[in-house]
Amino acid sequence: MIPRLLTQRRFAPFFWTQALGAFNDNVFKNVLLLLLTFVAVPRYGWDTGLLNNLAAGLFILPFLLFSAWGGLLADRLDKRRLVRRLKVLELVTMSMAAAAVWYEAYAVLLALLFMMGTQSALFGPVKYAILPQHLSPTELVKGNAWISLGTFLSILLGTLLAGVLASLGGAWARGSIAATLVVLALLGLVASLWVPSAPPSQMGATPWRPWRGGREVMRDAWRQPRVFRALLGISLFWFLGACYLTQLPAWTRDVVHGNESVVSALLGAFALGVGAGALLCARLSAGRLEVGLIPAGAVLFGLAGLDLGLSQPLAGSSTGLAALSLSPGFWRQLLDFAVIGLGGGVYIVPLYTLIQLESDDDNRARMIAANNILNALFMVLAAGFGVVVLSVLDASLNAFMLTLSAVSLTLAAIILCMVPRPALRLSIFVLIRVLYRLRFRGRQSVPARGAALVVCNHVSFMDALILGGGCPRPLRFLMDRPIYESRWLNWFFRIAGAIPVDSERCDPGGVRRALDEVSHALRQGEVVMLFPEGRLTPDGEMQRFRRGVDIILARDPVPVVPAGLAGLWGSWTSNRGGKALTKWPRRFRARVALHFGDPIPVGKAKRADMERRVSELKRKAEAEIGVTSD
Repeated sequence: MIPRLLTQRRFAPFFWTQALGAFNDNVFKNVLLLLLTFVAVPRYGWDTGLLNNLAAGLFILPFLLFSAWGGLLADRLDKRRLVRRLKVLELVTMSMAAAAVWYEAYAVLLALLFMMGTQSALFGPVKYAILPQHLSPTELVKGNAWISLGTFLSILLGTLLAGVLASLGGAWARGSIAATLVVLALLGLVASLWVPSAPPSQMGATPWRPWRGGREVMRDAWRQPRVFRALLGISLFWFLGACYLTQLPAWTRDVVHGNESVVSALLGAFALGVGAGALLCARLSAGRLEVGLIPAGAVLFGLAGLDLGLSQPLAGSSTGLAALSLSPGFWRQLLDFAVIGLGGGVYIVPLYTLIQLESDDDNRARMIAANNILNALFMVLAAGFGVVVLSVLDASLNAFMLTLSAVSLTLAAIILCMVPRPALRLSIFVLIRVLYRLRFRGRQSVPARGAALVVCNHVSFMDALILGGGCPRPLRFLMDRPIYESRWLNWFFRIAGAIPVDSERCDPGGVRRALDEVSHALRQGEVVMLFPEGRLTPDGEMQRFRRGVDIILARDPVPVVPAGLAGLWGSWTSNRGGKALTKWPRRFRARVALHFGDPIPVGKAKRADMERRVSELKRKAEAEIGVTSD
């Protein structure tokens, strides 16, 4: 079944435009490297290492020079118009490259590699800046996932096709390469004709200032700490990816003891892993930005890299793919590269989505340009890192892979320390998915940004976990101080952002301090969850809402999202059949439903109306799973 986005004009034409562009770029780049290595070097006696490094530098340099200007163009021109112009530039470049391939003008091909890198650097900011104009916020994660899948599959297929075309030899090879480059460019240009209009976010001139523009873009990114951290996170992915892929041929030769076909198989596992990880991220995110997936992805490719680094060399030398397919050790390494890619896909999609959501409309493309500049710098750093570790320190390839694993796991630890709550919320979501058969309705009612108050009926001690896991954003919630200060669970409640509250009898100032903390959270743009009944239901029916919710809204008027929960009455954490937590669990994987209602606008929420809405949502949730509160 074809995904819905790939059938709609607002996404499909651009998807194919960028995928065909990435495909053509990689065909050209890899064909050039093969022709230089196997034709030009033997014929003219050129230095292989010098040529390969020169080619890499010519491809990366335009990203440093022109990304900032590309971001300015994307912010100040209609992006559809810019995309079409850049596809025309690609067609011109590839037509010249086709002629150079046919006449074996290798020096011209190197110059055209720089021209192709320029086109890619200018196209990069459009690639992610155009999506928020054509997709809703709840579709961005899925859109980014498909863009990532298309990009990495294009890289893989372009690399494989380049090898096939170059292997033809003679005039057949030159003619096939030339035709392929031009046809792919034409197909990309045709696809771009159907891209919908994407008007500029700001007007103004687009001055030609490569170095100054780059500094200004990086300065603007630095002034947005949340965006800049996302840029660094993406660049670290490209650093690690470049390290792995640069050493892939050497790893295949010295550890796997395989030939060129084995390099392609390992590269394919990595690329398919990234695509699968991107789609998995979209599936797990359910239409919202899930920051908790970022450290999870880093842990995945860190652990896979650790296992890869501990791999023992396989027996034999220059073994083909067919022979290695009989070796369990080879399948283990193939799986490691696939999981490294999988973790990368899970890791990188939320970061791109975060940049799109957190950047202002009038400079979103410039933030993508800043990302491209940082990516290029980190890829250069990856090359230097490889030289230092493998040449200067004379470390083995296994030690190099273990070093990359350590970098990945350290990155995951840093992210977890900086933003623990999103990861904790995701872990809770996985836990409750295991414990219960959950059904959620109306999760999109919780505002994607800004403060909000979620009010819900209170059935059991698991309610907060269900709501915390089911809500698309991390929640703050009130709870009794004695439970909050539990010796074994206090760390959990502190990370989760629970707000302890004492009764007036125990601490006359406790309620006021809790209300002050709620007020502070709302003023910081957080979502606070409240059980207005103030205690667990004793009979399964809703109790009257207490006046605390009125006090909170009087101090800080915010949107109120009503929610109704059903399915937990009768569990060992509810009061049915005895006091909660004093009974043995009697069932596993119970059906639980959580319904969110439409948000009540600021200043419109009244206690009686909230109580009525929550009661209606509770009845709908009970009807969905076929249970009652009796």
